Amino acid sequence: MAKIISQDTFDGVVQENVLEFSMSPAEAKEETIKQFEAQGINLANIIKDLAVNPQSGKPLINEMVDKIKTHIGQKEADTPQLLDQLAILDEECQKSLAHRVLAGKNGAHDALITLLEQTLAAAETEPERDQHDAVLKKCLQAVNSLTNKQPDLFDAEAMAVVLKLLALKQENRLEITILTLQWLQKACIMHEVNRQNIMNTPALKLLKPLLTKHNARLMSELTAVFRFLVLDDDIRMEFGCAHEHARQIANEFLLPLVELLPAYQEVDVLGDLLLTIGTLAVRQELCTAIDEAGGLKTIFEIMSNNLEEVRLNREALKLLRAMAGHDAVKAHIVNQGVAPIIKQLLETHQSNENIVAAALACITTLTLRVKEHSSAFFETGIAEVLVEAMRTHSSNKIVQRNGAWAIRNMVSRSRSQCETWISFGVEDLLNTAMTEHPSVAQDIKAALRDLGCTVQLREEWTGTAEKKIAA
Repeated sequence: MAKIISQDTFDGVVQENVLEFSMSPAEAKEETIKQFEAQGINLANIIKDLAVNPQSGKPLINEMVDKIKTHIGQKEADTPQLLDQLAILDEECQKSLAHRVLAGKNGAHDALITLLEQTLAAAETEPERDQHDAVLKKCLQAVNSLTNKQPDLFDAEAMAVVLKLLALKQENRLEITILTLQWLQKACIMHEVNRQNIMNTPALKLLKPLLTKHNARLMSELTAVFRFLVLDDDIRMEFGCAHEHARQIANEFLLPLVELLPAYQEVDVLGDLLLTIGTLAVRQELCTAIDEAGGLKTIFEIMSNNLEEVRLNREALKLLRAMAGHDAVKAHIVNQGVAPIIKQLLETHQSNENIVAAALACITTLTLRVKEHSSAFFETGIAEVLVEAMRTHSSNKIVQRNGAWAIRNMVSRSRSQCETWISFGVEDLLNTAMTEHPSVAQDIKAALRDLGCTVQLREEWTGTAEKKIAA
């Protein structure tokens, strides 16, 4: 069995080499590795690339955490020195997850939370407000780096600090607010308990005033928090509360987010808003509320005015597909003229497989079981464009599957369209796709069947009765 050592033992030998043999940090680490490997020790669990202070021989992470702890409680703290220490800790934590885990084990999280609490208590004193705000920013940057992929560190004390930060007077403190929102995002990723704890606090109430700030960067971070609160990515939890969280957030924020759409021209912010609205629209009454608030008209205008934008239109198509889960809203979407817009998108982004796949999926949902909707799309001449898009991306399984779905839904109740589709060469295209992508063969066969083409339907399993069944 291979022998192992602790990180402290390894760091201690490096420090000894630096202090006693006047080696540089790089030489000291190289010599230490050689020593332990010669003894047959497995160093797989050791962080070998820790930055080391050439004067003390100690790892910078450990040294900075100790110095920050020393600063806490001092009445005459050296603020510039503290800011430098926080910056170094932040830089070290950004290097790798192993660095962050080591910092956490050395008490970095508790030290940063205590420092934040201490600074917040004094932050409202006007003469030194700028200094306090500078410490808050550096501290939040460090705690963001530390919490990245370590959401278990986020505890009740951290949540209490977040609430205080959100409750601060916001004048000239945009950066602090943004860093606080980013901290919340990192606490939500892959951690259901954190998400539930956040939802059980007054956090949503404190986030609501931020909607009125009309700042593009702030809006992007705020909407990201809403999306992260409805994730369901924690494999440690058998059941999550993503749907309930989405409902609670939607009740407070969905309509204000829809009303904000015309207020922004920035493509990235519009994409974030559309993505967030689609993420929160998890119930039929919410889809209806978006429709009644004039959301469809606004979405169509955004799509028409930004036809060249890939991400924006992809999110818009996903949102329309989500809303079309409600039959009445689906009828409104088609009746208000979405078909020509989707055709334009397919023509404009013929070479982009992501947009093509999203557009075909949207057509599939909008034409499902409704002959009039199929006719509305067919009359725009979309059939030829759709077939050409499938031909362009013949190697993409998702595009071929979504295309087969769209064709099937369009012709299943409108057999008069079949001849037109076949004239564009769709039969050969689908047969080729069935050969190249056998995992979606059943979807393609359904399209061929409804087109009236020859298709081989194979019985997958035939049972044999032990006793003859009486007639």
